[in-house]
Amino acid sequence: MLQKINLEQENLIAAKISGKLTEQDMRKLHPLIHNIIEKGHKVDFYFEMEDFEGYTLKGFWEDLKIDSAHLGDYGKMAFVGNRKWQEWAAKATDFFTKSEVKYFDIKYKEQAMAWVSTKG
Repeated sequence: MLQKINLEQENLIAAKISGKLTEQDMRKLHPLIHNIIEKGHKVDFYFEMEDFEGYTLKGFWEDLKIDSAHLGDYGKMAFVGNRKWQEWAAKATDFFTKSEVKYFDIKYKEQAMAWVSTKG
């Protein structure tokens, strides 16, 4: 499940994610990405993972399609969680994108928000 968080920053998509992300969850994100790109900005992300289990197969496929279409449109990505595999997933994301990606333990979520909100 994906629950949008409003951090009132026009180029930032922030969400809490839990359970498994589905194709429908990913399709909710796509228009948000386009809205930011159309304003001439790179898209920054803040994802707070709480009891996050990964993706459904269709959800994973939809995420791959969206990301491959927009790799050059992404800026910073902050992943916040409390599991080692989530940190590894963030590192894998960093390897495959030109974005600046950082993982933060959940106890440092305020620092993650500050980092992703800082330009430069």
